[in-house]
Amino acid sequence: MSDDELRRLVAELGAVRTAHAFREGRLDPVEVCRALAKAAGKADAAHTFITTTTQRALHEAAASRDRYRAGRARGDLDGVSVAWKDLFDVAGTPTTAGSATRADAPAATTDAAIVRTLTEAGMVCLGKTNLSEFAFSGLGINRWFGTPANPLDPARLPGGSSSGSAVAVALGLTPLAIGTDTSGSVRVPAAFCGLVGFKASTGRYDTSGMIPLAPTLDSVGVLARQVADVLAIDTVLSGTSHVDASAAGPPHVVVPTGELVEDCAPTVAAAFTEAVRCLTAAGFSVRKRRLASLERAQRLMDDHGTLVVAEAYERYGHLLTEPPARGVDPAVLRRLATSEPGGASKTILRRELPALREQVRSELDGALLGFPTVRDPAPVLTPLLADEHSYDAANRRVLRNTMLTSYLGMPGVSLPFGHGNVLLSAPAGADTEVLAAAREVEAVLLRARH
Repeated sequence: MSDDELRRLVAELGAVRTAHAFREGRLDPVEVCRALAKAAGKADAAHTFITTTTQRALHEAAASRDRYRAGRARGDLDGVSVAWKDLFDVAGTPTTAGSATRADAPAATTDAAIVRTLTEAGMVCLGKTNLSEFAFSGLGINRWFGTPANPLDPARLPGGSSSGSAVAVALGLTPLAIGTDTSGSVRVPAAFCGLVGFKASTGRYDTSGMIPLAPTLDSVGVLARQVADVLAIDTVLSGTSHVDASAAGPPHVVVPTGELVEDCAPTVAAAFTEAVRCLTAAGFSVRKRRLASLERAQRLMDDHGTLVVAEAYERYGHLLTEPPARGVDPAVLRRLATSEPGGASKTILRRELPALREQVRSELDGALLGFPTVRDPAPVLTPLLADEHSYDAANRRVLRNTMLTSYLGMPGVSLPFGHGNVLLSAPAGADTEVLAAAREVEAVLLRARH
């Protein structure tokens, strides 16, 4: 089997089934690792990785092969490759955050906590992926390291900020990639690249050794081709045992009235409508109704800005006046400049959070929230580079749906469907529930697609 055939096979199998093939001796972890590492250096993967860790990966793959031969595999993901958004420390590599301002950052001396956890589970560290500078954009553009092309349409953006992580999975360079999601930075690129994207609740995974953006909302996320692989990695990272919840019956889904669903491009709206029809036909209870908590939260952000920008200003606002600003993407500086230096808006946004999060929990009453992840197809790159107003407007619109659920602390899973996408979200802390529901929804959507 050629390297390209092997890469395509692993992409088709996904993480869990690839590990099964390792266990059964049908695939070899070292051969797979070598094929994926080789593909990561090819032209069609340009700008996907900032740093590759091929020697480490081959060493870890060889150790995995030895464990399989001895019958001592460490779990369901032993030998499976994973790529890391370059916000996480990986020993021996600098952590760039996608920024020229960190070009001289020293190499990390230790792995970030979750890198260490997955390594101990037997996973293979393939490298560190590209991102929007400081993880501060939903478009995926990086003027310093280059912008990865969307594998579905190279003229269009991959989405951000976890652009490289999404493209690495979509190209079949790795079955799993880790990103971060503060405003939509895993769910948006998942939607644009046709993947499954899971945003965990803030605090579900250990973020020590990760460069923050807005600590109140920062969360870790997973990009994959199927929900089963997300479940497997969440089991390792959270210690949660996932069981088949289908016996309890199809979950209830609430579709909110208003702009989240109604202000969408025709192709996105049509795909979401068809997804709802399929779920209803499969026995899901799907109700469309007003949710006052969502409307109140959106008004707060429209009036006072976002908590993400306010907290990002606390960390990066100095770049507006200091010399390093010369190397910072102008779009990042424009967004930072929208923050109110006095902090009154930040105080209001933080003060309202607990009541709003409790209100959305009460309004959903055990149901899931469902609406499109993004409102439009992935934007074309070239026009946005030529006009800063179009760039900023596109970034705001790309993040508008996911930003709302981030502010409300909601974990969520973005699922691809046709020319659109479906975002399932749940109240803060209900990660296990939303993942279980996503597995059932995915099965319905896959049957409909085929």
